[in-house]
Amino acid sequence: MPKNRLERMVFALLTVVVTVHAYVFYSLYVVNGSVLMQVSGAASVLGAIEAMGGVYMFGRYLPVWAVVLVEFCCAYALEVLMGSPCSFRLACRVFTPGKDHPMLIETAVICATVGLMCPAMSFLAAIMYYPYYAGFSLPTFLANWLKLVCLNLPFAYFSQLFFIQPLIRRVFGILFARRG
Repeated sequence: MPKNRLERMVFALLTVVVTVHAYVFYSLYVVNGSVLMQVSGAASVLGAIEAMGGVYMFGRYLPVWAVVLVEFCCAYALEVLMGSPCSFRLACRVFTPGKDHPMLIETAVICATVGLMCPAMSFLAAIMYYPYYAGFSLPTFLANWLKLVCLNLPFAYFSQLFFIQPLIRRVFGILFARRG
């Protein structure tokens, strides 16, 4: 576990780098892949994105790398300012570090982080990917946000709990090996 501010920032950076790439892949391939291919007539998702001139974001088509960069900046800021500090406090309301098993505390922190970050990032995604060409409507925006939360929450929970966080903890342990 991170022990100081620098370690917390590095841990958040590692988490966000892996998570953003996973979510962009999930969003483009799993959630929207067949629609993108159907609309563009392409045989692959990457072919569809290329045929359309990029990924629709902020009312225009941007290259995939720009989408990853924008989502990375938003996710890192949210993780550092809200996700990490609040999730640890929430987990400590249920479990006591030093008294309860570390695995329970880590699992509680992961669950709290997902519970905070998924709706927040889905809210930002609802803004970034809103179909502005059709005009803005608050009910449509709220429906898009709820849809994104419903699509992203199961993926977020399982990927963070079983894949991303174990990987990040392992890499973090290698980078910050304590001697002693």
